[in-house]
This record gives sequence, structure tokens and C-alpha cells, in this order.
Amino acid sequence: MPRQDSAVMAGSLTHHGSPNPAYSSNNAVPVPVITQTDSRDKWSKKMDFLLSVIGFAVDLGNVWRFPYICYQNGGGAFLIPYILMAIFGGVPLFYMELALGQFHRTGAISIWKHICPIFKGIGYAICIIALYVSFYYNTIIAWALFYFYSSFSSILPWTNCDNVWNTPDCTNYFGIDNVTWTNSSKSPAEEFYTRNVLEIHKSSGLKNVGGVRWQLMLCLFLIFTIVYFSLWKGVKTSGKVVWVTATLPYIVLFILLIRGATLPGAWRGVVFYLKPQWGKLLETSVWVDAAAQIFFSLGPGFGVLLALSSYNPFTNNCYRDAIVTSLVNCLTSFVSGFVIFTVLGYMAEMRKVEVEDVAKDKGPSLLFITYPEAIANMMGSTFFAIIFFVMMITLGLDSTFGGLEAIITAVLDEYPDHFSHRRELFVLGLVVVCFLGSLSTLTNGGAYVVKLLEEFGVGCSIIAVGFLEAIAVSWFYGINRFSNDVKSMLGKAPGLFWRVCWVAISPAFLAYIIVSSILKAPHLTLFDYTYPDWSITVGYIIGFSSFMWIPIYMVYKLVWTPGSLKQYASFVFHMCYQLCCIFVAVSTDIVCSRKEIKWDQT
Repeated sequence: MPRQDSAVMAGSLTHHGSPNPAYSSNNAVPVPVITQTDSRDKWSKKMDFLLSVIGFAVDLGNVWRFPYICYQNGGGAFLIPYILMAIFGGVPLFYMELALGQFHRTGAISIWKHICPIFKGIGYAICIIALYVSFYYNTIIAWALFYFYSSFSSILPWTNCDNVWNTPDCTNYFGIDNVTWTNSSKSPAEEFYTRNVLEIHKSSGLKNVGGVRWQLMLCLFLIFTIVYFSLWKGVKTSGKVVWVTATLPYIVLFILLIRGATLPGAWRGVVFYLKPQWGKLLETSVWVDAAAQIFFSLGPGFGVLLALSSYNPFTNNCYRDAIVTSLVNCLTSFVSGFVIFTVLGYMAEMRKVEVEDVAKDKGPSLLFITYPEAIANMMGSTFFAIIFFVMMITLGLDSTFGGLEAIITAVLDEYPDHFSHRRELFVLGLVVVCFLGSLSTLTNGGAYVVKLLEEFGVGCSIIAVGFLEAIAVSWFYGINRFSNDVKSMLGKAPGLFWRVCWVAISPAFLAYIIVSSILKAPHLTLFDYTYPDWSITVGYIIGFSSFMWIPIYMVYKLVWTPGSLKQYASFVFHMCYQLCCIFVAVSTDIVCSRKEIKWDQT
């Protein structure tokens, strides 16, 4: 076959072009040339972008997940694996995504035309995962809105046991002497959450989730209305909204931190939070939790960073943005721990029990039971309840903005002829789909669905997507080519540290989480409900339903790309060679010396 035909076949599979051809044909001298960007939206101000990224990265998980994981895995000692995983895994991947989005100036689907087309299925997988997140994450924000509405009362409804939803097990120990707390005791806050907000007692489990709670559906409708009018005009509107939603949580956190520090027993919570247990560092699970926490906290692999950075000027300093936003994210998680544990220490003092007994709640229960219970018994409880749930709503909205913008940017860039002039209608359709997909989480047993989607809809799938993205960029697109891209934007190439992290350490970081997750069989429980085996199978199907588009698209691309059998064999050989090098590098954490594959040669 003539050489031109060979190049057509290989180039269509692993094309290395870019809408910004920032280097000459021999990749020797970077020459920034910006094309295909004149009509693309741009951030009005640099702070619009930074606040959007910070708002996406700093979410509800920073408030509930990090403090719990920290004290569970050795307190202050946990900060060592957490910082190491951030330096060698999370931040390099965060920087990589910002640079990719800014250089190629396109979304999570079409970007693969310029990196390695055969991996385009990654973009579709990212969009599906983002949909799954929207199905349950906005329901959690709706719960917070329900609490916010309920907080406008001189006596908060979760303060006492005199309400219609309370049971004989309800035990109020605040301001009452000689109260015995038993294993069957339920606090007023717990019964408000389970029996009034969720009404989970009307569901027997996933087989019978019950009817839709109209109050929660109304709350969710209001949430999606805010989301729509924040996103419908693009970054011009969302960039303004985040000035409120991304900054307000920090004001509230500061107020709650000061209030928590003045509570009796607060020091007990701080000691429990930070007291190092050095022996924990020898446990593999601690390092896995540190890696998973930093990955989900910073959020590489979700396509959001690609989308948000694609609206930046070509010469924007994305390196500085990555460092600043990563530091803000990690410090927010750390400070949130003090906000939570000063209150837990106060509750332990009031209950006359150990902090460990109070801190057994995790996940949403920490925000919807434990903290509201403490707030209800503070002076000025109504004020603190209102600002706390305003903080939760704004934290959640920022992440929703980012997640849906990833889908919007990806689809509009991939299908510009169909949607580029119909953004408002497309966003409306997307919001309607997300609302309808969330209905199952608004039922009496909706909390069971939320946990299932959180565990399997995102979980291992997004980590695997992030792993393949790092491999595709560093090994198939080429670390030298990617470094030249960064040099054309910033004026200097990334240092050796970043190159080594991108090629070997960061992929190893993700592979480590994936293998550990596979080996650790999930055992899901929520309140007194244990998830049946069939629900775990359903969970795996949900997880696979997003990831499967990666191999499906690979097969499609190989079948429909013109070329001879010899060329296919050559391509498969080169791909296997690359994968073998990756396996060696990742499994041994050593960067193997390798030659650049010339994909345009047979």
C-alpha cells in the first residue's frame, strides 16, 4: 500500500494534531499559533475561572469525608500519606488536565481527536459518569434546602422529642440531667433526618423504595432552576454566580470555626482529630484512603477541569492555577476538620461519652444528624443553622455547576452544528434529564439509591477513566509532545519532577487505588439496612455501563478505520509494546527508557 494510505490509517487512530498547532513539524521550536478560538466563550476575569475551579474542587466531601477519614486513619499521622499522595498523584493530574483543556480548547469528547482518537470513548464515559453524579448529588443539596427552610423557626424542629415523627426511642440529653443514653437511643436530630426528611421508615429497602416525597421534589426543582439559570448562557453567567457560591462557604466556615472553638469540650474533639497514631502508617488501607481522598477531592478525570480551562486565554499560567487551587482545596479540607471536631468534642462533653462514640457517623449523616444536633443546642441556634445549610447548598451548587458544564462543553464541542447555537435549549434538556433521573432518590428509600449510585456510579469507574487518560496522554500522545504543548503556553517546559509523575508515578497512584478497590469487596450498609447481594451486582452493572464505552469505541474505531491487515497488525503490535512498557513502569514505579513510537510509519 502507498505510504499516504498508511499514514491515513495510523493517523486516524492516534492523531497528534491540535487546534493550536504550537510547534513545528519536528517539535523542536514551539511557535504558539492560536486557531479555532475566535468564537469561543472566554472568562470575563481570571478570578471567575479560579473561583469556578475552587468551587468545583471544594465540595461537600471536603466537609464530611476528609475529617472522618483523617481520624479513622491515624489522626495527624494521616496527613503524611495525604500530603505525599497529593504531591505525587493528585496535583500532577490536576495540572495535566488544566494544561490539556487550555491548550486544546475543547471538551472531554472532542479533545481526543487531537490526542489519541482511539481513546475517545473516555470522553463519553466521563459524560455518563457526570450524569450519574447529578442523579444523586443534587438530591443531597435538596436535603440541605429542606433543612434550610426548616431552620426558620425560633425552636429548631430537631431540638426535642415532642414532634409527630418522634418515637419512644427518641432521647434528648441536652439541658436534661440523669438521662441514660443506650444503644437503642435516637437523638431528635436523627429522627428528624430519617423519619421527617427522608421518611425512610416507610421503605423496606431497595425492593420497596416507596413513593416520591413531594417536599423533596419541590426542593430539587428549585435547585435545578438555580442551576439552569446559572449555566444557560455559559461561563459569562456561571463565572458571576461563583463569586457568591464559592466565597460564601469560607465566610461561614470561619464563623463556625470561631463558634466551635468557644464551646465547652471543643479541645477534646481537636485532640481526637489530630492525635497521631503512627502505627496506622504501616497499614495499606490508610495509604489507599489517602490516595482516594485526594483524587476525589481535587477531581481530575471528571472532565470539569478540561471544560473550565478550555475557556482560558492560551497563555494563561495554568501551572500557577494548579498549585494555588490545589493548596486552597487541601487547606479547606484540613480546616473543615476543626469545624467538625470542635463540635463533636462539645457533643461528647454534653453526652458524657468519648468523642469516638459521637464520631461514629460518617458521610451525609455527619452533616444532617451530628452537626445539626450540636447547632440546635447552641445559643443563637437558628442563625447558625441557617448559615450552615446555606454553606452546604452553595458548596453543592458549585460542584453541580462544574459537573454539568463538563457535559455541556463536551457535547457542544463535539456536535457544534447541532447545538452551538442552541445552548439554552440543550442545557434545559440536560437539566430535565437530570431531574427525571433523580426521582428515584426522592422516594422514601431514596437514601439507599443515593448510596448505591455514590459507591458504584462514580467510584472505581472514574478512577479507571483517570488512569487511562493519564496513560493516553503520557504514553500514546507522548510526554515530550505534551511538554512542548505546555512550553508553548507558559514559555518554559515542565521540569523533570512533573514529567516523571505524569509518565509513571501518577498512573501508578491510580493503578494502586484501582487494584485495592477490586480486592476489597464492598459491604454496603446504611442505618440498619444491609444491601443484598443482588444490589451489589446492580451496582457493578451501573459502574460498567459508563466504562464500557471505552472498549466499545476502540473496537468501532479499529473496524471502521480504513487500512490493510498488515497495518492493523502493526498498530496492535505498537500498542501492545506501549502497554507492556506501561505495565513495567507502573508495577515497579520506575520510568523505563523507551523510544518514541512513530505512529505515522508502518
